[in-house]
Amino acid sequence: MDIMNSSLQMHIFMIFVFFGIMLFNYYTVATSKDFLSMAKKLKAMTSIYHIANAMIIYTGIILAAFYHDLAFKVLLMIPTGIFLMVIEIKRFKRMRIIKSTDIKLQEEFIVYAKKIYRIEMIVLVLMSSIISSI
Repeated sequence: MDIMNSSLQMHIFMIFVFFGIMLFNYYTVATSKDFLSMAKKLKAMTSIYHIANAMIIYTGIILAAFYHDLAFKVLLMIPTGIFLMVIEIKRFKRMRIIKSTDIKLQEEFIVYAKKIYRIEMIVLVLMSSIISSI
């Protein structure tokens, strides 16, 4: 049982790390003066973002399988993890095609990225509060 306790602790810890990554990305977008340096930072953080999301999903699957628990909260966590992954992929794809000379697209992307990160943080906080109340 001790290994399952550590899996639960890792699951919760990674949720906090994941939220921290979202905050860092939002801060990077909000305070960046140069689009290219911002894009490099976000590109580097994208893989870390997906690793954290995958760890959350993986530890959640292990816990659900061990406890034979496919409750409503587990069924709610699965689409949430997928949604966060898809929305981040869409943000990255949109950032990837912007050239250094497209000032208008860069400005539009900054507004878009801020909105995406706000949505991600709200979804994660809402999900955590819903799960803790069930």
